[in-house]
Amino acid sequence: METKRDYYEVLGVKRTASVDEIKKAYRKLAMQYHPDRNPNDKTAEQKFKEAAEAYAILSDPEKRAQYDQFGHSLGGYGFQGFEGFADAFSGFGDIFGDLFEDFFGSGTGSRGRQRARRGSDLETAVEITLEDVLTGKEETLEIWRHETCGECKGSGAEAGSKRTPCQDCGGRGELRMTQGFFTLRRTCPSCDGEGEKIETLCSRCRGKGRIKQKRTLKVRIPPGMIANSHLKITGEGESGEAAGPRGDLYVKVIVKSHPVFERHDADLYCEVTIPYTLAVFGGEISVPTIDGKSSLKIPSGTPGGKIFKIKEMGLPVLGHSKMRGDQFVRIDIEIPTKLTDAERKLLQEYAKCRGEKIQTRKKNFFDQIKDSF
Repeated sequence: METKRDYYEVLGVKRTASVDEIKKAYRKLAMQYHPDRNPNDKTAEQKFKEAAEAYAILSDPEKRAQYDQFGHSLGGYGFQGFEGFADAFSGFGDIFGDLFEDFFGSGTGSRGRQRARRGSDLETAVEITLEDVLTGKEETLEIWRHETCGECKGSGAEAGSKRTPCQDCGGRGELRMTQGFFTLRRTCPSCDGEGEKIETLCSRCRGKGRIKQKRTLKVRIPPGMIANSHLKITGEGESGEAAGPRGDLYVKVIVKSHPVFERHDADLYCEVTIPYTLAVFGGEISVPTIDGKSSLKIPSGTPGGKIFKIKEMGLPVLGHSKMRGDQFVRIDIEIPTKLTDAERKLLQEYAKCRGEKIQTRKKNFFDQIKDSF
């Protein structure tokens, strides 16, 4: 009969090793000798089995105590090796499956109780004017969201009812099937992975633990808000399942287009049309600003397209309400399209004084026919 190695020796740990030390040692050996990493290597396969068997005993406090006392001979059945051990102790598949998930990063793990989950985030939108960007605004929002049921406090159970372990999955929240060295898992369809069932569902929420309700909120939009950006309102999203924490609410701020101003960050741009004579002689005009009317001096000889800057008459800088951008005013010169006889005569005299040649009005087709007779 083959002599079995001491389990502590197999894992390379002391007899006083903690559970974490045992687990760490096994993980290292399992990764080293796993059959997928050592195909067709019988030695590696045997070492993998040996390490798994040792871990299955030493990771369980009760079985470890029995092993420490009796060694490899336990009563009438003893430790029968890897295959025999898997039959004698049905929990082995679960132990190995849990560890397999730890270092391969899959599965959901045992639940055995209802878990609180954070609620989902919500998003809504508000529309404001450019004037609102200047001063800031308080908006009233109405949103529909899931709230924790007031009757069952999120448990989903009727008063006096309780949760019982799911019979299909044994309270684990998942169904497991061991195939060779691997444990396959899937969420239990009977309890939706909760591991528990409610005896009597809450009459108000029908076991969901949450109900949909309309909520009214007041949100302060700060001055200088950038178009299409979001405000985060912490803790105003969906209520979590099983009385879990709320998600957050994101408010998208849409800024309406303005009939006069065009916005570039904190600066504003507009266009003002002035008469030709004002462009020539200069003067003072009234221009629109986001705050109201303001005067602007036009120097004589101002050409069309000239841009003037009015300092600190733009929008507030977000986060710095005392800082403002500038306003830029582009000058457009009005060219009259219809002249009276007196106006035409004066302009002709003006052109003559400057030595400019004036193109006379072209005769139309009928005038040309008339002159030919």
